Amino acid sequence: MCIIGAGVSGLTACKALADFGVPHTCFEASDEVGGNWYFQNPNGVSSAYRSLHIDISKPSISFRDFPMSERYPDYPHHTHIFEWLRDYADAFSLREQIRFNTRVARAERGPEGGWLVTLADGSRECFDALLVCNGHHWSPRRPDFPGSFDGPQIHSHDYIDPRDPLDLHGKRVLVVGIGNSAVDIVSELARKTVADTVFLSTRSGAYVVPKYLFGKPTDQVVKPNPLLPGGAQRALGRVLQRVLNGRMEDFGLPTPNHRFMDAHPTVSSELLGRLGSGDAVAKGDVAELLGDRVRFADGSVEAVDAIVYATGYNIEFPFLDPELVSAPENRLPLYKRMLKPGLDDLAFIGLGQPIPTIFPFSELQSKVAARWLSGGWAPPPKGEMEAEIRRDEAFHTAHFVDKPRHTMQLDWYAFERELKTRSIPAGRARARAGAATGLALAGRGQRALAALAADDADGAQRAGVPGAESVPA
Repeated sequence: MCIIGAGVSGLTACKALADFGVPHTCFEASDEVGGNWYFQNPNGVSSAYRSLHIDISKPSISFRDFPMSERYPDYPHHTHIFEWLRDYADAFSLREQIRFNTRVARAERGPEGGWLVTLADGSRECFDALLVCNGHHWSPRRPDFPGSFDGPQIHSHDYIDPRDPLDLHGKRVLVVGIGNSAVDIVSELARKTVADTVFLSTRSGAYVVPKYLFGKPTDQVVKPNPLLPGGAQRALGRVLQRVLNGRMEDFGLPTPNHRFMDAHPTVSSELLGRLGSGDAVAKGDVAELLGDRVRFADGSVEAVDAIVYATGYNIEFPFLDPELVSAPENRLPLYKRMLKPGLDDLAFIGLGQPIPTIFPFSELQSKVAARWLSGGWAPPPKGEMEAEIRRDEAFHTAHFVDKPRHTMQLDWYAFERELKTRSIPAGRARARAGAATGLALAGRGQRALAALAADDADGAQRAGVPGAESVPA
């Protein structure tokens, strides 16, 4: 089996496959594990800002098989998470199957399945199945505003600190977006020792959730209950949010165009204080860029020296044929956010936006994939998979605002319970009854290599290349 990427999802995939005795090779473009949690990662696509702390508490992000150490704080810094992921890799001897500094350039599916993987150095290797773990926070998504801007513009993906890659000290800075990265950057720049003025522009508004309630991490005090109706829980959450923070408009923010929990929540214990003290100024949507100024939807115009776009990411798979797999507008319907109906030798790990966090989500998906590939679990037939995808999307995403950032939302606690109580037992029963499992994939990689090599030889012969008939399979 081939695993692409050794970030959070790739590491959990490596461990799960090893636990179930499934042979695998993991290709990682960087020189170390960790993905986005590897600060200044040399792979050229992963990024974390210097001050980054995760906005979900330590118990929630812990793997079931490898909890975070008690010595870490409630909300670990990126250096803590990177250290923990390296310790995870070492504790389970995962590095033995990881090929570092090895980027996958292309993954081609054979005519009857199996995968031919071309590496950046041009070499090719064959595999029976492919697990895609390349993440979805690496290809920046930028807005297209009318007009033009004379000053520097960067995406939050490129932001390191107030001096890198731009020196923002004493500047008038506009941050576009109100997700967690946006509010972190605004809170950092809005200190009077840093920027002159920081504007926060948001089109849709947001509800800001504090990191602590009653002295405890918020996600440890308030958790969704998969046994209760989701609508009722969201209604109770709206009351709690109003009691805790009041009206967002009182801090100058636009009225949210959605109800609480109908968009991904923004977690910050600093932003409202920055807005309330005047260190940061909330604005509506950008209407037009005017050279050295910006006009907003309310008609106000502000002088701006630099813009930081914290506007999310595109979901991309640069090594796959887009006709085979793509995610236009970040939409890629998958069975349990893993399997694409009709492709029985491909799985995605971590390709979701679970509330509260991705870590245990990737771990559980990896265990399902390992059961599948080792022959102990079988997915339902294609038609049933498609019907269940529709049911899952109606449950998990229908109440969210229809935007590219919400196409993969899911309630982790409901997802976990459904998988453990229904989908996994049903898949094991199908496997015992003789349904096709991952074991049926054995040998596909070699056949794919032979078929593709034969195609190469035929093409070379038609082009008149000497010796083409001797291309080995």
